[in-house]
Amino acid sequence: MQFEFSAPARIIFGPGRLSDTCAYAKEMGHIALVVTGQKSSRAAPLFDVLKKGSFDFVCFSTHPEPSVDIIRQGTRYAGEKHCDLIIGYGGGSAMDTAKAIAALMSNSGDPLDYLEIIGKGRSLLKPSIPWIAIPTTAGSGAEVTSNAVIASPEHHVKVSLRNPMMIAPLVIVDPELTFSLPSSVTASTGLDALTQLIEPYVSIKANPLTDSLCREGIRRVALSLLKVCENGNDQKAREDMALAALFGGFALSNAKLGAVHGIAGPMGGMIKAPHGGICAGLLPHVMEVNIRALKERLPHSEALARYDEIARLLTGDMGAEAQNGVEWVRDLCISLKIPSLSRYGLHKTDFPILVEKAQRASSMKGNPINLTSEEINDILSSAV
Repeated sequence: MQFEFSAPARIIFGPGRLSDTCAYAKEMGHIALVVTGQKSSRAAPLFDVLKKGSFDFVCFSTHPEPSVDIIRQGTRYAGEKHCDLIIGYGGGSAMDTAKAIAALMSNSGDPLDYLEIIGKGRSLLKPSIPWIAIPTTAGSGAEVTSNAVIASPEHHVKVSLRNPMMIAPLVIVDPELTFSLPSSVTASTGLDALTQLIEPYVSIKANPLTDSLCREGIRRVALSLLKVCENGNDQKAREDMALAALFGGFALSNAKLGAVHGIAGPMGGMIKAPHGGICAGLLPHVMEVNIRALKERLPHSEALARYDEIARLLTGDMGAEAQNGVEWVRDLCISLKIPSLSRYGLHKTDFPILVEKAQRASSMKGNPINLTSEEINDILSSAV
């Protein structure tokens, strides 16, 4: 047995821990670039903490799907303002933007010098400048991952800037920051977290450490996602989902993902849709096709037993089998009113090129079985 496990140097978890940010920031730098989502006003709680502690900062707002040009702008702005610390505050987009800017602040050149697929794919030579990750959603897990997902509109794809030196040295997870999330965002990000727990668990690169995190994370999602969508002020449910997202980030960073993300990556470059919404729309259909393909071609695969265990964790029924897990996820998506992917603008005419791109996606390499073009097409047909 051989595996590696990468993680931030320090994780601070708990209600109200945002208030500690200034003290940690003063240990790490002097002027911070605070990277927020599109509406910087949502970062007012962080701004108040930094102002109260007399810590200098400037703000940079990213887009819902950060692009190569956004990363260039943010890196240039941080340099102009002499920032020596980056703070990412928001959802996955803010985390990825902060992560990429922190890396490029210490490594000269253009983002395309380092991006995979569309760029030169060079390795980063120096560690990122210090940065702090403060997630305000419970879904992406990007606060603890070593890659930043960046869109390239001209190439119609999303690609990654990836290096272990990009992992945040400090992560502050305060579940109270998720209380104000709308139910629809709580649902899509929560199903993203569930996807990032299920896929690494059946991945070809699963290991004992990620397995334990995935089991516990899946259990917490099963207990709390529907509850927190019905009552956003349920503190225990919010804490469960914040932990599940954190565990999912660890799992995807240290074991591979699978077909949901293999399809979601290129799809995100083709249609305007939130990543969590795409994953939510694909998850039950990928599970069903994976299970069918495994039964047909790899009936003795350990992944089938793992799908059975996922079903038991989700349903609480010790006699549940893989298909029961599929039905549970499908019913949850219905209860949470997850839209079909056609609502985001996906059409059957997009299928051929999407199937081709999905088969080449790096995430697809972690799937427990190689899916055929016809099987990927079946997934898409069920998801629109």
